[in-house]
Amino acid sequence: MSRDVRPALAVDRTELARRLADGPRTVVMTMGALHQGHLDLVAEAVRRRRADGGQVIVTIFVNPLQFGADEDFDTYPRTLEADLEALAGRGVDLVYAPSAADMYPGGPPKVTVDPGPLGDVFEGAVRPGHFAGVATVVTKLAARTGATAAVFGQKDAQQLAVIRRLVADLDLGWEVIAVPTRREADGLAMSSRNRYLTPAERQAALALPRGIGGGLAAAASGAPASQVRRAALAALGRGDLRLPDYLAVVDPATFAPADDAWSGPALLIGALKVGATRLIDNAEVALGA
Repeated sequence: MSRDVRPALAVDRTELARRLADGPRTVVMTMGALHQGHLDLVAEAVRRRRADGGQVIVTIFVNPLQFGADEDFDTYPRTLEADLEALAGRGVDLVYAPSAADMYPGGPPKVTVDPGPLGDVFEGAVRPGHFAGVATVVTKLAARTGATAAVFGQKDAQQLAVIRRLVADLDLGWEVIAVPTRREADGLAMSSRNRYLTPAERQAALALPRGIGGGLAAAASGAPASQVRRAALAALGRGDLRLPDYLAVVDPATFAPADDAWSGPALLIGALKVGATRLIDNAEVALGA
């Protein structure tokens, strides 16, 4: 493939099956509206496949199962042509961009994947059913593409934990690869939803990475979990913002809250709504001596 050629496109399951190559397949699952954070995932997938000559597949699908009734499914940006241009020359072999009718030909599936207790807390509590929708579509996309590995971003930390648990508990047999969060120049974690923010809302949204940074500084000084959280809240500030949906220090695998006896890796996670836009962020912290 020359550097300026776009990847092949499959828009239904039959066409996808015709275009799948033998050998390893690394998949990057997205909802489109691609930004540099997504392209980091693609770069990692291509790097991993370069050694074995396997196929790199990007999926683009705005999954209705993971949106609540009052969420932004209808207005979520759909930019397939721009996404294909962004992927041109990056080593991607195939883009699978199905319709909802292709993914769910009988309508909403009667059988879905229950993410268990991990899907009921934090993001799962704020967005009931969200992680069941994620787990279901990830399982279907991995099965349809014959994935041997899939790449996900650490920005969606709870989603990443759910997918790791899903693959381990159901013996799905494909590798989960995590890539660090890409940030804008002002520190805001990259998200397709950032485009919703007005200039004033964008400034207000910076409270979230500021709070995460405050918690990181406290953790670096040796503070226990409760003090890390308090430092994050103090750095986030109130102003005219509503309180965050959550701001917590948790076990990275189970998302159980970390207490002050916790020693070792943990995650500082937060979610904040600015205007009509809801943003999430997180950072790894090391607690204890």
